[in-house]
Amino acid sequence: MIDIHCHLEQKELYGKLDDLIPKWKKELKFIISSCAHFEDLNKTLAIYEKYKPFVKICIGLHPEFIKELKEENIEGVIKFIHRHTSEISAIGEVGLDYHWIKEPFWREKQKDLFVRFIRLARELNFPLVVHSWGSTLDAIAILEKENMKNKKVLFHLLQDRKAVPKIVENNWFVSIGPGIAKSKDIKKIARDMLIDRIMLETDSPWFAQKEQGQEFGEPLNVKIALEKIAEIKTLEKSYVEKKTDKTAKEFFMLKKE
Repeated sequence: MIDIHCHLEQKELYGKLDDLIPKWKKELKFIISSCAHFEDLNKTLAIYEKYKPFVKICIGLHPEFIKELKEENIEGVIKFIHRHTSEISAIGEVGLDYHWIKEPFWREKQKDLFVRFIRLARELNFPLVVHSWGSTLDAIAILEKENMKNKKVLFHLLQDRKAVPKIVENNWFVSIGPGIAKSKDIKKIARDMLIDRIMLETDSPWFAQKEQGQEFGEPLNVKIALEKIAEIKTLEKSYVEKKTDKTAKEFFMLKKE
């Protein structure tokens, strides 16, 4: 299995990685850690250098932080990506967030920032990991306008099942996390997406399985998503693992170094 989206730089995980990584390696092929804040760039790169090739990284700016971003912060992230193209597997997570950001002015600022990262991903020929909480149809409209049809675009933790037809039409991908166990909408997304357009993720350290005594979410929780997808699509778990691994390796160009 491969966890294509977690946040190893977060305090719940960062100080424990020497103990956690060996445990995760027993069941996972790769982990992709997403750096979504400009202050975490060097920490994320250090994690990659220490734990590669098992850990891969993607770099972006989370739209939730739009109000605190200065132009120098945005330019700093873009320059960092240019400097470290050989270490990075994708641009992301970037996009729109209408859950946390309500004001029209700041939503427009998010759109402007999203376009900059879409164009950067296209310029560098990188996959794009999209955050679209409460904003998926707007994110899709921007991606279509920016000619991203048939490009490597992944909607991470997609929750809006009404967006599935457009995502399918544009040959894009979705990633599904442990939230599928409790969400009817995510179950329907898994049902309606082709198996070779689905990847597994956890968004760790969030989505801890409290009923199992977890203090924080871990990449091993991809098993929950895998098992539910297999159940919903009436497929063998081994087949779902094989297909989602293959899709992730091709999408992110993952390989052992």
